[in-house]
Amino acid sequence: MTERYDAIVVGAGHNGLVCAGLLAKAGKKVLVLEARAEVGGAAVTRPFADGFSVSAGAHLLHQLQPRVMKALGVRIPLKSERMPTIALSQSGDHVFMDEQTAVGVSDQDAQAFTEFMEWSDTFAGFLNKQLMKPPPRLGSGSFNDTIKLARLGLDLRMLGKADMRDFLQLIGQNIYDELDARFESDLLKGAIALDAVTGTHTGPRSPGSMITWLYRLCTGGHVSQPAGGLGAVSDALAERAEALGVTIRTDTPVEGIVVDNGRVVGVDTAAGRFSSWKVISNADPKTTVFGLVGARHFESTFVRRVHHLRSKGNVAKLHVALDALPEISGLRPEDFGGRLLVAASAEAVERAFNPVKYGRCSSQPVFELSFPSVSDDSFAPAGKHVMSALVQFAPYDLAGGWSDVARADFHDAALRVLEETLPRLRDLVLHSELLTPVDLEAEFGMSGGHWHHGELGLDQFMFVRPVAGAAQYRMPLEGLYLCGAGTHPGGGVTGAPGYNAAQVILERERSR
Repeated sequence: MTERYDAIVVGAGHNGLVCAGLLAKAGKKVLVLEARAEVGGAAVTRPFADGFSVSAGAHLLHQLQPRVMKALGVRIPLKSERMPTIALSQSGDHVFMDEQTAVGVSDQDAQAFTEFMEWSDTFAGFLNKQLMKPPPRLGSGSFNDTIKLARLGLDLRMLGKADMRDFLQLIGQNIYDELDARFESDLLKGAIALDAVTGTHTGPRSPGSMITWLYRLCTGGHVSQPAGGLGAVSDALAERAEALGVTIRTDTPVEGIVVDNGRVVGVDTAAGRFSSWKVISNADPKTTVFGLVGARHFESTFVRRVHHLRSKGNVAKLHVALDALPEISGLRPEDFGGRLLVAASAEAVERAFNPVKYGRCSSQPVFELSFPSVSDDSFAPAGKHVMSALVQFAPYDLAGGWSDVARADFHDAALRVLEETLPRLRDLVLHSELLTPVDLEAEFGMSGGHWHHGELGLDQFMFVRPVAGAAQYRMPLEGLYLCGAGTHPGGGVTGAPGYNAAQVILERERSR
């Protein structure tokens, strides 16, 4: 055995770095092992063409939680803060939105939008209170879990009788019907519908798309662009973790988590074995159970639950190096610094989703676009620009597989549809890169290429995230924990899973 550590974190994604930093701050000797040459996981900035860089996974910061930044003493420099959202119209009659207002719609819709956002924020506020808390174990009978359940019930009651009833009714509903009842503008409905289903295996008409809309709001209703991209966030967390005493080793893939007599005792790598009684995996649950530990070390019921965890991604990432900014009717050059959506209506988002049910890509995909080079010239050479696009929908398990032909067809479909709103876009393309969910899995190690390491559904949410038996960051194997997006509250660059996992580990030590 090599040098012993108090804790070993597998994976230097942002949640792993947060967890490691907090453990080190509490006086623990912590080692972080990362397979890739750089830290960050899917929150990384890298080149994709000569002179051009991009935030390769997550491309906008929806909010690293303030409590995380305060606990670690981290500050994230921003190039663009509270970026406006612009729903693009082919006619040039765009809709401009922030957290409370919509411009470019009728007075009636503008008022309805403000009321809808206030209504949504009420319920998102309840979820936000749960964001930085490990969920209680149901039926455990322990005093701590009873107290946590009581606090959860109190938070729910504080909504008031009417809002509590509405919340319990709407969490299983779809966003489509709610939007249809409130708004006239198709473009406004399309923008909200797209936000509700981004990164999920759902369409606007799917039951549960309302809860994913509220989840998006509760983790931070505004978006920002960090200076240097999302990789700069990970670099800042890694720098702070090292300052607190964490040892980070890159280019050191973990080959297996070592189990002896029913508990973890360390990890094996090509560089040797590292010893610890605590191993915290920032990898997704399936990779952790089947790839790092081995199913034989868990009970069969638990193994079945993890095996059936829904974690197939549906979003492709398109990176485009541009000779210049495209010209869009009704859009000023500075408007390209916002978050641009291409989704003509909620029905268009639903039609884009429909082919996924049968293992096919959308022939009319919908998009979230950003042009990071508009506000940060580190992304592209002078006078040139970068477009980063989330393209929906592209199923992980494409019928026939992601062959070169299938990849080229979807790439062409994406540019063709974009050109309907961004005329002559293809004339400006110097280089492009398409990452399908299969590519995201290969590059970032996410099973199924799913951002959240598992679908955000009511059966994979909060008390049962990722599955029953592992919903409080502790795995049913002594000394093994999870701290990644597969745990509560889910994905996004929030740091909440890593923060919560560290609290559980430290609390358990204090109680012994």
